[in-house]
Amino acid sequence: MANIKSAKKRIQIAERNRLHNRSYQSAVKTLMKKYFAAVKEYASEPTPEKEKVVNDAMSAAYSKIDKAVKVKALHRNNGARKKARLAKALKSISS
Repeated sequence: MANIKSAKKRIQIAERNRLHNRSYQSAVKTLMKKYFAAVKEYASEPTPEKEKVVNDAMSAAYSKIDKAVKVKALHRNNGARKKARLAKALKSISS
């Protein structure tokens, strides 16, 4: 355990930042799961309504990934890889 006042403060700041980053990472995972579920449902029965749901889910996931990268909760390459996975999932059913 730290004894110096500034070191104690850094521990508090690091914990606060860890929790902040964790919330972004959790939100990204949740939105990605929702997107993959929507894609799976759309693949089983393609309709315009389901396509709209897929596009909305993709937009939400892309937005959250971009925000997580912007605040440095995710590395930019990690964010790019996640977005590529999302695009690949939709493209695999389209073709």
